[in-house]
Amino acid sequence: MFEFEWPLAFLLLPLPWLIAKVKPQPAKALQKIRMPSYATLGGKGTEVQPISTAKSWLEILIWILLVTALSNPSWLDEPITLPSEGRDIMLAVDLSHSMAEEDMEYNGRYVDRLSVVKAVLGDFIEERQGDRLGLILFADTAFLQTPLTRDINTVSQMLQESQIGLVGRATAIGDALGLAVKRFSQKEESNRILILLTDGRNTAGNLEPDEALILAREEGIKVYTVGVGSDGRRNLGFFSMGGMGGNSIDEQTLTHIADETGGKYFRAKNVQGLQQIYAELDNLEPITEEDETFRPKLALFYIPLLVAAALWALAILMRTAKQWRREK
Repeated sequence: MFEFEWPLAFLLLPLPWLIAKVKPQPAKALQKIRMPSYATLGGKGTEVQPISTAKSWLEILIWILLVTALSNPSWLDEPITLPSEGRDIMLAVDLSHSMAEEDMEYNGRYVDRLSVVKAVLGDFIEERQGDRLGLILFADTAFLQTPLTRDINTVSQMLQESQIGLVGRATAIGDALGLAVKRFSQKEESNRILILLTDGRNTAGNLEPDEALILAREEGIKVYTVGVGSDGRRNLGFFSMGGMGGNSIDEQTLTHIADETGGKYFRAKNVQGLQQIYAELDNLEPITEEDETFRPKLALFYIPLLVAAALWALAILMRTAKQWRREK
């Protein structure tokens, strides 16, 4: 479908005629520099230099083409329907120092917890076609790495580039939950799902988990909590008996958060455990939104602009040829 984006621009068509009408003319002066041929229509009895009819119409045509280009003519293709179903899922990933514990087996060797989370969560993100994903990273505090978006490649890249210690060494579960509440509050229609992965207990931040839980319930956010880490049997040395083992997870708090918001708590002791969790999350009911349509638009303003430029060059050529004949 053809349309003019700014049709009011055509109100400028009589502008040269109006200027010629109100512009004072010196008595008995020949008009050598003038507006397009509208000037001949608005004269007040003054002497006007004779002009050829062809040149007059050429100037009028150039002005019409310039105004047409200003109106921004465009061609609209047929509407394209965009995906109307999906989930709004915020991912909150723990980057505290304990995520460096190498107690999870992956591809035949033991690696740190964050590496396993990246590997499995990366596969989960790639399968989220049609969903909107966001990424929150937290340790001493929480910050939004990626807002809710359908650009899942960016979310995956931001996750893979995250590093332990990026935001400190502690664990601010309450801040992560509170930040997710804040971001979801800006979405009017959303099923508001938060997946929170951590291997510890709340040891930092400005907001306690119970306080953030109240806000999450009020906003209708469903929280799925995931405790990441083995059962502590990987390393039997003296230095592995402390708080960095799997038993440091505050399962009571994570379970309470999940139950109170209608979600679930999962215990991921290995890669298979994480994969099973994400398989269950795939069954979450997607939200149905109003159909969104997009109509590709092709701007055509350059066509009348190029024609006007060509005619302008022709007018200059005609004037030059006329002067050359006179001099000859």
